[in-house]
Amino acid sequence: MTSAFSVFSKIFKLGYHPDVVTLTTVIRGFCSKGEVHKALNFHDKVVAQGFRFNQISYATLMNGLCKIGETKVAIQLLRIIEAQSIEPDVVMYSTIIDSLFKDKLASEASDMYSEMVVKGISPNIFTYNTLIYGYCIRCRLQESIGLVNEMLSNNIMPDFYTYNMLIDALCKKGKIKQAMNVLAMMVRACVKPTIVTLNTLMEGYYLVNEVKNAKYVFSVIMTQMGVTPDIYSYNIIINELCKSKRIDEAMNLLQKMHTRNIVPNVVTYSSLIDGLCKSGRISYVWALIDEMHDKNQQPNLITYNSLLDGLCKNHYSEKAIELFREMIEKGIRPDKYTSTIVIDEMCKAGRLKNVSEFFQDLLIQGYCFDIETYNVMISGLCKRGLLDEALTLWFMMEDHGCMPDAITFQIVVCAFFEKDETEKAEKFLREMITRGLLK
Repeated sequence: MTSAFSVFSKIFKLGYHPDVVTLTTVIRGFCSKGEVHKALNFHDKVVAQGFRFNQISYATLMNGLCKIGETKVAIQLLRIIEAQSIEPDVVMYSTIIDSLFKDKLASEASDMYSEMVVKGISPNIFTYNTLIYGYCIRCRLQESIGLVNEMLSNNIMPDFYTYNMLIDALCKKGKIKQAMNVLAMMVRACVKPTIVTLNTLMEGYYLVNEVKNAKYVFSVIMTQMGVTPDIYSYNIIINELCKSKRIDEAMNLLQKMHTRNIVPNVVTYSSLIDGLCKSGRISYVWALIDEMHDKNQQPNLITYNSLLDGLCKNHYSEKAIELFREMIEKGIRPDKYTSTIVIDEMCKAGRLKNVSEFFQDLLIQGYCFDIETYNVMISGLCKRGLLDEALTLWFMMEDHGCMPDAITFQIVVCAFFEKDETEKAEKFLREMITRGLLK
């Protein structure tokens, strides 16, 4: 495409006049390569030489401009072609409306739609879906539903994208009954719900704690409508069953997945591991970890956090430390939650020498801790009467740019009072007041 200008210059000099199809092909070529400004420049030069483009040419150019976020330029182009007596069409308007919504200019998108209707340009399914999606993501559900009714009155049948957008928006707002009404409309219109539609409904029911209805969607609606549950469907239900501490049901569902040749993924296993850990059934977890490896599903940060939390709460300190080191060796960077739960458990178990080494190792490796993690460490040291070590950590914390908060001061002040070191306690109290942390 870089030689397009020189080629066309030669064509013009030879007296040949390329037709609009050829010119549009060049425009499309530039736009498909992301060189939209070159396409616009080419347009300007060709027009300056007396050639004209048609609706398809301009629709292509506007689409290219909108894709690179040049919505204002696309609108300017729309105004230019109107002045040249080229009729804008539904494709041009729909493209600009879509781009305005993406630019979060919902009001301007609505105005553009109104302008289009006033000019007698009939919206198509793409126009309506663009508007409905734009309103849905901004929770303007009444406008979305109104547009569906308008579609039907104009004999334009909503497609599964239309229904899915509405169902998703209604479920996110907790309006499950209305979402089910839309599903009923969908069925009456002979538009088959997709697995995405039904998964959305399940999540919606769980959002409002209507577990029975969620299971109904899974077990009955899918069967009646001939839609096969996918891995995402199973993960929704397994996750909710685990949250409700109905671990046996969740494990039974895992077996059904195996029976139906649906391979569980890391999300499935992480939900089950979290549920088992929170129920104190740690011994069952290791079989799942082995199964994960057999299925080539590698544990992620969420999996490790659930495991570490379960091990620490059940006082398996050695196993937790071992698992933490394994996690780092595998290149999985712990977050503040991971570090805090392990350090907290080590402090509670009185393994302060280990925790100090552990803490230092992480600092050397470049891990940054927040105030919550430092407070856990300082509290553990103070409870063991190691106030000098606690203060050393305090100064280290400040050196790393993490400033103590009210909780840090309270921990140290209380520790000094308990050791009858009143002067030191009062010194920290005064510092606390100076920093505006005592309220």
